[in-house]
Amino acid sequence: MLVTVATAFAGLIGVAIVALGVIAFRAPQAAAGFGIPDTPTEDRTFQAWLSVKAVRDIASGLFVFVLLLAGTPRLVGWFLPAAALIPLGDALIVRRSDGPRTAVYGVHGATAVVMVVIGVLLLVA
Repeated sequence: MLVTVATAFAGLIGVAIVALGVIAFRAPQAAAGFGIPDTPTEDRTFQAWLSVKAVRDIASGLFVFVLLLAGTPRLVGWFLPAAALIPLGDALIVRRSDGPRTAVYGVHGATAVVMVVIGVLLLVA
C-alpha cells in the first residue's frame, strides 16, 4: 500500500516537472514566478536561456517516468532524493538573488522536501 501511494506521488512529481517545463518553454515570461526579482523575461537572449532550462525540466520529469516504468520502487527511492538537489539549488539561487521567501521555502524548498520524503518512503516500504 505504502509503495503504491509513494509511487503515485512520484508520478505526480514527474507530471509537475514536465508541466512546468512545457509552460516555461511555451511562455518564457512564466519564469517570473521562479522567484528571482527583476527577471528580464522580455529579453530574447534571456528567453533562449529559459528555453534551455525548460527543456531540461521536461527531461528531468521524463526521467521519473522512465524509472517508474523500467525500474524498481527502490531505484526511484534513490533517484528522488538525488534529484531533490535541483529544487534545493533553485532555492539557494533565489535566496542569493534576494527573492521572496515564499519562493525560496514555499516553492523550491517544499519541493525538495517532498521529493526526499517520497524517496525515503519508497526506500523503507
